[in-house]
Parts: sequence; structure tokens; C-alpha cells
Amino acid sequence: MAEQNTIALGADHGGFHHKEAVKTFLQQQGYKVKDFGTDSPDSVDYPDFAHPLAEAVGGGDCPKGILLCGSGNGVAITANKHPQVRAALCWNEELAALARQHNNANVLCLPGRFVSEALAISMVKAFLEAEFEGGRHERRVAKIPC
Repeated sequence: MAEQNTIALGADHGGFHHKEAVKTFLQQQGYKVKDFGTDSPDSVDYPDFAHPLAEAVGGGDCPKGILLCGSGNGVAITANKHPQVRAALCWNEELAALARQHNNANVLCLPGRFVSEALAISMVKAFLEAEFEGGRHERRVAKIPC
């Protein structure tokens, strides 16, 4: 079972620099970080990082994850192939909070090339502070799996 304060973190080269900033932020906030890489800005393939992170979140090893790539789309599409993963591509704090509140998202996907480092950190904060509201949203989330 996952420790509630452990966050899975991963990125390709397009999200590497923001990943490192997010990692520092999370650690400063007292979170444990399981870093799935990449470890440099050298070109890599985003599925190589998104799949292991999604397996950790979907399998219960980590309660939540954060993925970054250039557009955020590649990692979101990849992570959503995994059962029990609800990955949300977000561009602002409100969407990050709503992803948790309404969709019970457990993986936040960020577009490293299209948001500032400060905004990425603000979205991570909003995502982690938000709680799933349940209620009418529970019924909808239950209809997501195929």
C-alpha cells in the first residue's frame, strides 16, 4: 500500500527542467518523491517514463503522480492506457484542482514547453491540495473504465 505522502514523478526531455523544479518543491513540502526519470535534457521517449509511473500509481505503490513532457499530451495518453489511472492534462491551477475534485485524477500531466516553472509548481500545489468531491462525480468516474 502506498504512503500517502509519496509522489511519483516523471518526465521526458521536454519536461526535464520543470520536473527538477517540481521535485525540489515537493521535497521542501515534506513529500517523498519517487523519480522515474529522465535524468537529463537529452532526447528520450516519453512512454519509457510514463508507463513505469502509471504502473506505480495504478498498482497502488504511489497514490498520485506527476508527468511532464513538451505538450503534456504524450504522457497523458500513455498513462491513461493503464487501469486505475486517471491522468489529466492541465494548463492552469483551476483545471488542476478540478481534475481532482470532479474526476478523481491521480496523475497530473503538464506541458513543460508551454507553462512557466512557477505555474507548473502552482498547478502541482492545487492538484495535491484538492480532494475528490464524490457525490454526483463518483457515479461519473465509475463509468470511465471500458
